[in-house]
Amino acid sequence: MKTKFFRSILVLAVLLVAIVPTVLADNGTDSFALREAVTLDGVRAHQEAFQDIANANGGTRVAGTAGHDLSAAYVRDQMLAAGYNVSYQSFTFPFFQELTPATLAQTAPGSVSYTYLVDFFTMDYSGSADVTAAVQAVDLLLPPTGGSTSGCDGDYTEVGAGGFGNIVPDPSGPDDFAGFTAGNIALIQRGTCTFALKATNAQAAGASGVIIFNEGNTPAREPLFGGTLGGPFTIPVLTASFAFGVALNDLIDDGLELHMTTNTISEERLTNNVIAETPDGRTDRVVVAGAHLDSVAEGPGIQDNGSGSAAILEIALQMAELGIRPRNQVRFIWFSAEESGLLGSEHYVSQLTNRQIKKIAVMLNFDMIGSPNFVRFVYDGDGSPTGTAGPNGSDVVEDVFLDYFAGQNLPNEPTEFSGRSDYGPFIAAGIPSGGLFTGAEGIKSDEQADVYGGTAGVAYDACYHQACDDFDNISLEALDQMSDAAAHAVLTFAMTTSAVNGTDKGKGQGSSDFDYQGSSLRK
Repeated sequence: MKTKFFRSILVLAVLLVAIVPTVLADNGTDSFALREAVTLDGVRAHQEAFQDIANANGGTRVAGTAGHDLSAAYVRDQMLAAGYNVSYQSFTFPFFQELTPATLAQTAPGSVSYTYLVDFFTMDYSGSADVTAAVQAVDLLLPPTGGSTSGCDGDYTEVGAGGFGNIVPDPSGPDDFAGFTAGNIALIQRGTCTFALKATNAQAAGASGVIIFNEGNTPAREPLFGGTLGGPFTIPVLTASFAFGVALNDLIDDGLELHMTTNTISEERLTNNVIAETPDGRTDRVVVAGAHLDSVAEGPGIQDNGSGSAAILEIALQMAELGIRPRNQVRFIWFSAEESGLLGSEHYVSQLTNRQIKKIAVMLNFDMIGSPNFVRFVYDGDGSPTGTAGPNGSDVVEDVFLDYFAGQNLPNEPTEFSGRSDYGPFIAAGIPSGGLFTGAEGIKSDEQADVYGGTAGVAYDACYHQACDDFDNISLEALDQMSDAAAHAVLTFAMTTSAVNGTDKGKGQGSSDFDYQGSSLRK
């Protein structure tokens, strides 16, 4: 734990030429004073406030509910009191909730009840229905060799990469659903196009329901999986493992008929991003520091992402308390509806003009930075270890974090830009991006346990997307260290006198056709 003694001395340390021989950026920025001011107690106080809000509102802070609205109001009020220019950015989004578990049973040629979360799962934005119908396979690739296009060709097609708003009519193209019997349940194999396109084509062909089973071409594409359709559907859509899908297909010639029920809410709701800007700093070289404020419906989300949200809030408050006047404007953003598919950050970026995009120097993303069984992950800006690079300049962001951790003698390792957090829309717009992460449902290896401590063979965060993601679901060590690293990076880019590489040339280049849209698979 750090103290706030001798604050006036620390203010001088940060505002004058670097005095303390700590980690320095290219322009000599010394983050020591800010890092001392951003205490673990301060970050935890915000997390406690988020927990109290969740406790009073059904145990959740999911977007579109009072729990999130009150979290946003808490952040807004704190930032207004600190002297920031604060605004709400309102938008409507497709809210989804599964009210009761789906059911699936074979009614012919036999009578078999299947098990939810073992044999099948409900896809996000599935419609709500009660269906009994014959099953019809759609262009399956068996045995699987990879590259399945099952369900991809039909009345609709996808244009471009990125989000979900790119499915357009295609009446003249090939049709996987030629000869499909309206009213049947479509059995479709996962593959190259999005689940949204597969379900759209099935619905257009008159399918009463859809089962999308895993592709089966690699071990990673064999188990039961979850996914998102990106927006509301009227028909029920389930997922299944490869083995379960093959077993269903083998029964089709015997007259397979299934009874499928889903009970969901899928409707438009209003929510808000919270945007707070420093009154000072160049507005043609803006530093965005972002974190998503919403939780999932299942829990309070105090680690995911109360950790990142609390950290950037405390960084912002202490910058104001220290009287730091940045050379470059810092724009703190708490995104909503990230758990619904990056919808808050996607809306934010979609409202920017090309000129405004060019004025954003960098996006720093902090999502889950206190995982109980943590690893210190840094997003791989140059793509050298992971093969997925950010836009030009993202390597500079990565280097700032790597240099900081080297100076603190803290081991770390790269993590790829997979599309699982709010950097995704910024990368798609060509904005240099980077950030920190301490792990979600991934399993810690023996090698990682040797380096970071913790338990091998266990998830980085065993309470990920569960009710137990509460105030106690945290590594205080990781949260303290990563909050300091975040403070260092925010201040470094806030005070730099040079543009991040490539941003003065317009949009950069980076991968954006991710398999994930937030925490959910999209294809």
